[in-house]
Amino acid sequence: MKKVIVTLLLAALVLPMAFAQASTEVKPVELVYTMTAVPTDAHAGAMRVFKETVERVSNGQIKVLTYDSASLFKQEQEVSAVKSGQADMTATAASWLTDGSPWVSMFTAGYIFKSYDHMTSVLNGPIGAEVFDRIAKEQGIRPLGAQYLGTRQLNLVADKEIKTPADLKGVNLRMPNSDSWIFLGKALGANPTPISFSELYMALQTKTVDGQDNPLPSTKNAKFYEVTKSITITNHLVDSVWPAINEAKWQSLTEQQKAWVMEGVKAGIEYCDSTNLKAEAELVEFFKNAGLKVYNADLNAFADHVLAQYLASPYAQKWDKAMFDKVVAAGK
Repeated sequence: MKKVIVTLLLAALVLPMAFAQASTEVKPVELVYTMTAVPTDAHAGAMRVFKETVERVSNGQIKVLTYDSASLFKQEQEVSAVKSGQADMTATAASWLTDGSPWVSMFTAGYIFKSYDHMTSVLNGPIGAEVFDRIAKEQGIRPLGAQYLGTRQLNLVADKEIKTPADLKGVNLRMPNSDSWIFLGKALGANPTPISFSELYMALQTKTVDGQDNPLPSTKNAKFYEVTKSITITNHLVDSVWPAINEAKWQSLTEQQKAWVMEGVKAGIEYCDSTNLKAEAELVEFFKNAGLKVYNADLNAFADHVLAQYLASPYAQKWDKAMFDKVVAAGK
């Protein structure tokens, strides 16, 4: 009888302890990461590197579910999906965040960044941290860093040399469907036509548009060179893509979990940047060998014209001038 009583007493002590231990165990966190990029794009590769890194360093405590090629949401839906919590993360950019934070449009201005080094030192440094924190407070979506997407160039269906913005008059140039992108197309001198990235190949093939602007790696990876005949080097936007997370989700993470996520972000940046820098160094010859003509625009003519368009626009009135001065000073 005594043994039975002792056994029951031990069970009464052990079971609550076991339940308490089970209740304090950290449940795995799941992150749904969606983007428009095709699998061969460097930032889609960076998403996979992010997944591998985060799952490894967290020892499986964080699971990342990845969706590329607009398989979950179209490009125009991604930011709202993350804001609403339908997805946890996406690869976005300044141009998609201007509606909620009009001052961010300064980062969409042509020729604001002089080089890759200028861009990454700003956006992945103290200035970027200030920018991203402010966006998170204003919109509920937090950029975590900036990956180098490449420097945007013009790519036309016709074999046409573009020297100055005047040469783009009447050219129907595809731009992403947001006000800031449309303005950039106008500032370049073209007639901007909004078309989703996933529909762009067909639009070029059917000549629904006369051309598109993207970094050279994107033009190659999406095979736009198959349905176009010329590229003009304009360097009009040192482009970046920002891995971003739902702010409520971010704040729900522990400090350790946030550190694991940031380790994944850093690994993704390193992968994306090195991949695109290497590709850009090789792609001019690739396109020439593919039969495209490659021209060089008058960069000063473009820079003077484009910046003048921005400074005279309502966009500049919404810019944070102190922040703008910091960005400009960082490039000197």
